[in-house]
Amino acid sequence: MDNRKRAAASSSSASLVFWSSSFPRQPARVLIVEALPPWWSETCTVLCDALDNFLSLASSLDGPCRIPLLSLYAISRQRECLLPFVQVRGNFARLHSCVEELRSIPSEGCIRGAARGADLLRQAVLDSLQQFKQYIRHTSAGNNISVEVTVVTSQPGRGVVRQLEVGLKDGDLVSLKRLLVVQIYCAGDWVQDAPSPEATPTEAEDSLMLGTEVDLQQVENSVFAIETVFKAWLQEQGGDREHLHLLLPSPVDNLVPVCVKCDMQERMISPALIPLTPNLGVKTETIRDFLPGTKGSAKQSPALQTLKAIKVLHADGVCESVLYGLPLVIRPTTCWQLDWDEMETNQNLFDALCHTLKSRDLFLLLQVEPAQKSAAGGSGVYSHYILQPSSSLSLLLKPVVSRELLLPCSQLSSSQDPAYHAMQTIQSCLTQLDEEFVLNPLSLSSNLYQHLKSRGLLSQPRYPYRLQSPLEAPKSTGSRQPRQLQNHGRQLGMNSKVRATVAPLPSSSISFSSSLGPPPAKASRPALSFLSSGSSSRALAPNRQEENDDDNNSVLIQ
Repeated sequence: MDNRKRAAASSSSASLVFWSSSFPRQPARVLIVEALPPWWSETCTVLCDALDNFLSLASSLDGPCRIPLLSLYAISRQRECLLPFVQVRGNFARLHSCVEELRSIPSEGCIRGAARGADLLRQAVLDSLQQFKQYIRHTSAGNNISVEVTVVTSQPGRGVVRQLEVGLKDGDLVSLKRLLVVQIYCAGDWVQDAPSPEATPTEAEDSLMLGTEVDLQQVENSVFAIETVFKAWLQEQGGDREHLHLLLPSPVDNLVPVCVKCDMQERMISPALIPLTPNLGVKTETIRDFLPGTKGSAKQSPALQTLKAIKVLHADGVCESVLYGLPLVIRPTTCWQLDWDEMETNQNLFDALCHTLKSRDLFLLLQVEPAQKSAAGGSGVYSHYILQPSSSLSLLLKPVVSRELLLPCSQLSSSQDPAYHAMQTIQSCLTQLDEEFVLNPLSLSSNLYQHLKSRGLLSQPRYPYRLQSPLEAPKSTGSRQPRQLQNHGRQLGMNSKVRATVAPLPSSSISFSSSLGPPPAKASRPALSFLSSGSSSRALAPNRQEENDDDNNSVLIQ
């Protein structure tokens, strides 16, 4: 066990932690699993499968770092650290071996007593905090990083919470941001965790002495429910400030606009964040999706896509938050290789499908089967789409997220009516806005043209209009350079690529030789003849042909 700890610790500290600015306050994660009989025999397979699925996704995600560090403890007959703090991204082999080690813990045996189990749990929490403090001290991860501890148990959750509150009240919990107790309950076990009527005032005072947030979450013993608990780690955990200010017009009796402060939350993991995956959907989210194909693939026609309708959906039962990507307009084909009868029949079938779906307010759920199995021996990835009818006798194809990429969202509808004064304020704000029955995108202007024009005018040209050799430095003395040195500078300027990257010096900073007299008056840019006539032209550019070439290049660049 000690050798395993040292090996894992050395591998984890070999590379630095990547803290992305998009998720600046993501905490490190500690997972403590109570593998105690007799519940472990019922929850072991479900928990390990859910954890293995989640880690396969989390370790493959591109983009900002959502889980910077992860550590895993198991409590059975003793307290055991199966995984010291390691990085999650790109480390699935190490994480998978840890899950298999957790799966191998025996599910049979006896418990040494509730007091012994509570003491092991308290020691695991304190040991994880101490390990995190040592890790941060020896890396450049920063001083403002916190840690969240999640305890997974099958014992009554409120009892575990009270044990932790009492056991940790004197511990060093400065770096602990949150402590979550997840109770996995099986069929018929829900009533076992009713509030204890014999809770004493002393226990209530002890719970208030813990300066850290302690939450209790009860989930069923299923892979999807436990996956949902872990996927909450992938969402932004900042909370330092609000994300969005929604401004509404001022009410009639007030001149101050109404500001509704909101937070934004991801509903799904974008398929664009999973690199090198098979077809998960319509790839329209990154610039890589629009790049032209290779020369070999350009000669071949694109593969024919086959979408299989698997379900009929009611339109009011489809939530827009589970759709992603850019919609595609689907229309009947005009392929010239089809004969006229087949095209007419196809047109009639398409119109009938649009009319039926539109009149009945229905959608179609489609599935795309993979063309071939993955190289790793899997069965490939199945992508799904929603086919939505439009009023113009056409169809819209929208990708729909699958279970694996769905993030938890607990936005439940409230059964209570809003406050009366709040309703009056919002209704008064909305009456100040114009009302339209049809959205016309032509009436929306984003100021994009003006922004692009101003940005293009302010940006520097890709190549400077005046190319200057590194050896043609401004001269501050009255003596001229020898002819050999000038020829060497011209030859180096003509052959060196560095010369094309030197920006021109401002005219005010160029020093002229004392033998040439005072510098000429500053001329505007179009007056190119000044640099190509007279002795000044020969003094500034010994090679007349080279100067003319530079001017010609500048005209072409402009």
